[in-house]
Amino acid sequence: MKYALVFALFALAPALAAEPPPSAPTLKDTVLAQDRAVFAAFNACDAAEFRKHFDPAVEFYQDNDEVTVGVDELIKSFDGRCKNGKSNLRRELDVAAAEVHPIQGYGAVQLGAHAFWIVADGKPDQLAARPRFVHLWKRRGDRWVISRVISYGH
Repeated sequence: MKYALVFALFALAPALAAEPPPSAPTLKDTVLAQDRAVFAAFNACDAAEFRKHFDPAVEFYQDNDEVTVGVDELIKSFDGRCKNGKSNLRRELDVAAAEVHPIQGYGAVQLGAHAFWIVADGKPDQLAARPRFVHLWKRRGDRWVISRVISYGH
């Protein structure tokens, strides 16, 4: 009986030492993945992809510009920044400052800070601003879109 117990322990050891299966992504993981997707489109000047990440009735408030209401108006602003299909700005999220909190029955709120860099051919990128932001993410099924943006501290 003693040998059977020792054998069982050795036989089960690999299973007991194995890493647990990966868990489902957290809300923060999900929202930050959406953030990466929307700003990959921003940085690449991909208006069609950028548009997909916003509610048609999006409201965008910032301290250094007028309020923008509606995805069509947001895309006009986007297109003005992306002359000749090339961005003059690059955005980087400060991942360490990122917070994500659930909004019951709606989606999530993302709070954070990011940096915008001026991009020019043949020159090093130059820091333009390090504003803070609030993104209100609306979840509809498996889709997430930004419905409100507040950007401040420019």
